[in-house]
Amino acid sequence: MIDATAPTPAPASSLIGPYLESLLAGQPQLEASPLAWLKALRAEAVERVGVLKLPTTRDEEWRFTDISLLSKMSFASALSATCLEAADAAPFYIEEASTRLVFVDGIYAPELSSPNAGSASHSGVVVSNLTAAMTAHAAAIEPHLGRHTAFKNDVFAAQNTAFLHDAAVVIVPRDVAVAAPVHLLFIATQKDVVSTPRCLVLAEAGSAVTVIEDYVVLYQLGWQEEAHFTNAVTEVVLADNAHVTHIRVQREGSKAFHIANCAVSLGRASNYQSVSVALGARISRYNLNVLQTAEGATCALDGLALISGRQLADTHSCMDHAHANGSSRQLHKCIVGGNAHAVFNGKVMVREGAQRTDAQQTNRNLLLTAKAHIDTKPQLEIFASDVKCTHGATVGQLDSEEVFYLQSRGLTEAAARNLLTYAFGAEIIDRIPIASLKRQLEQTVLEQTTSLP
Repeated sequence: MIDATAPTPAPASSLIGPYLESLLAGQPQLEASPLAWLKALRAEAVERVGVLKLPTTRDEEWRFTDISLLSKMSFASALSATCLEAADAAPFYIEEASTRLVFVDGIYAPELSSPNAGSASHSGVVVSNLTAAMTAHAAAIEPHLGRHTAFKNDVFAAQNTAFLHDAAVVIVPRDVAVAAPVHLLFIATQKDVVSTPRCLVLAEAGSAVTVIEDYVVLYQLGWQEEAHFTNAVTEVVLADNAHVTHIRVQREGSKAFHIANCAVSLGRASNYQSVSVALGARISRYNLNVLQTAEGATCALDGLALISGRQLADTHSCMDHAHANGSSRQLHKCIVGGNAHAVFNGKVMVREGAQRTDAQQTNRNLLLTAKAHIDTKPQLEIFASDVKCTHGATVGQLDSEEVFYLQSRGLTEAAARNLLTYAFGAEIIDRIPIASLKRQLEQTVLEQTTSLP
């Protein structure tokens, strides 16, 4: 039987317009250049976009997330970036991050960037856009760019790869520790535009780096909360004994669409620390896939979604323990007000032979109104016998006794509720090791919690 009420899959190309057809046009120099592999990668992605359909709620991985609204909208690529002054972008700069790459509507803005500042200016550290990085580092980039995020069956990853002309590239050489964080800032400035940000982080053996992936919106004159579409892909590769701290912040406009894929590869005894914060967008989806490729890798995956109104925030994570002696910790929290809808699907896979795996996953959700909605699905798939794995999820409202206790200490009921809501989210924010960014986000969370119904 055909369900007439179910959304009909839309062609993926409808989201990106006629520019897709001419994506590879005008670049014949790639045919005979060392970048022929990049042209082939894009061509393969273009072919997949032509075959794949947009997911609907009929698809298991999207059954809680209705993106039919996205399929009804028309977006075009930004063929040129908005010219911004340094003062326009300065409010988004992070005090500790002297090394910075800025992309405006997905297009690299060298005049706003500082790729060679701070600790990244020596020791062979590369912080650059893809075009410049290819000149001297193509051999390091080719084995990884487009190799970790699978796009054959993911239309959004395929679209991003089809548009892969530039990217933020961070390469940390062997045994080098970058003291200051590297800031990758993506600014949306144009309405009805689709941008396809791309990030590649390569941490060689024994290296250490902190990377901030930051998505913001800068309203232009006459643009009040108009729609745009960000389709991002990030690939993070940790070699043996490497350490990467990855902070991801999504604070786009309340009518924006934000869909992102992040693939992480963990080498032997490597350590990956991730904190993801979702505050903006009308509909957002973050797919985080972490693969343990050798023994002894560890990671922590922490996340916070703070939404209200009619927002939808979806986080899908997969921690794949493919080798022995790995450990992972995940804490994901959602604060949901108004008519908003949060989704969390967290899978922990322990493969055969991945003995002595230690994995813990927790999802805690706070509903602030009767119409707020959360769908949570923690999963464990275990094919090894000697493991220690736990998972759990809670959904609830503020504790009335805690509210009463604060009222007994002189707070109004509204102030007590705001304080408890803020404290619930601040646990995740507190795990960010960058003081100025932590202060920014704490202030944002405080302001949003005081305005939630």
